[in-house]
Amino acid sequence: VQLQASGGGLVQAGGSLRLSCAASGSILRINDWAWYHQAPGKQRELVADIRSSSSADYADSVKGRFTISRDDAKRTVYLQMNNLKPEDTAVYYCQARVVVPTSNYEYIYWGQGTQVTVSS
Repeated sequence: VQLQASGGGLVQAGGSLRLSCAASGSILRINDWAWYHQAPGKQRELVADIRSSSSADYADSVKGRFTISRDDAKRTVYLQMNNLKPEDTAVYYCQARVVVPTSNYEYIYWGQGTQVTVSS
């Protein structure tokens, strides 16, 4: 199973970006998706997650500005980021909790990360 993240870039404060993360490989189903971010010198932090029911949770710092969504047919998760702030600058990682064929176990996979830089 591989996760490919894309959509990062450089944007001015107040701007928007949309991140995508697509899963490929031998997958029975994807239970939960999540986006994390990691700023230089800081620990990786959860930004948002979305369950198979499409219910979602957000970090307080992004509530009202970011929206996580999923397209199960495309095995893809999105993060729409609006009203970006300089403090949102970080590498963003997607995570998927995947059940593979012939197994009832859930495995955690990570994407490679995509850089988001917000200038003031």
